[in-house]
Amino acid sequence: MEEIIDSIKKGDFGKILEYLNDILDIRLLMLGKTELTLGLFISLAVAVFLLFFVSELARKFLANKVLTRYKLEVGIRQSIATIFKYVLIILGLVTILQNSNVDLSALGILAGAIGVGIGFGLQNITNNFISGLIILFERPIKVGDRIEVNDVYGDVTKISARSTMVLTNDNISVIVPNSQFIDNAVINWSHNDRNIRFNIPVGVSYREDPSKIRKILLEVVKANEGVLNYPEPDVLFDQYNESSIDFNLRVWTSDYINKPGVLKSQLYYEIFRRFGEEKVEIPFPQRDLHIRSGLEKFTRS
Repeated sequence: MEEIIDSIKKGDFGKILEYLNDILDIRLLMLGKTELTLGLFISLAVAVFLLFFVSELARKFLANKVLTRYKLEVGIRQSIATIFKYVLIILGLVTILQNSNVDLSALGILAGAIGVGIGFGLQNITNNFISGLIILFERPIKVGDRIEVNDVYGDVTKISARSTMVLTNDNISVIVPNSQFIDNAVINWSHNDRNIRFNIPVGVSYREDPSKIRKILLEVVKANEGVLNYPEPDVLFDQYNESSIDFNLRVWTSDYINKPGVLKSQLYYEIFRRFGEEKVEIPFPQRDLHIRSGLEKFTRS
């Protein structure tokens, strides 16, 4: 150490380089016939870092610059770009190892030995990675889809190797492991198209005319810009309830798929207003008590 300090003070760069070469030539381990030195390890680490960095830049360039010329859907562009990134990384790793004269057979044996030791700990990661590949190839979900899985409801913003990013209505990003989309039932609200149907229950008093109620409800939904004219909205007589006769208002929409509660709220506000104008009675739970004649003696006493 003192010799190195003296060389630095004297400006003897030749001696300094000689010391650095000695340090970089320190052998860390043997990979078959390949001697893994500190210098080789640093070179491999830098090369792998640059490979991942460049592959990510290539993915973004392919998705945002090249594939946009072909008018593909966002989900398709992201899937193609992500698969291209994985292929680039695999080819790059093989090229780096070959150019570094690393014994790949010994590396395979080492990887197998390590895999046996930590395989159980990597089961979830491997499962999520394979699930991510299935999602990219089969495309049950894609970027921009409105999904619901395990109480998570929102828009898919990114699909990566291990997880998928979902943005909720509260502007909260939820990271969902990819295996959740394979192992559980997933509701995709926009898989085919963005037209979905909502059912809005409405109850009125037994004194009301069902034809009048149907007419009012259809007028309300047809006046709302968020409701589609086709398929046409409809009103079904649902059931005779204990305190009301119940109707089921069915409406189709594409504008409010991200915030269905907004459309329901608008319709409920307008229905309440129209019922007030038309003097339609909105019932509440009630009971009618009838006293049988044979029990009058007991009630009087």
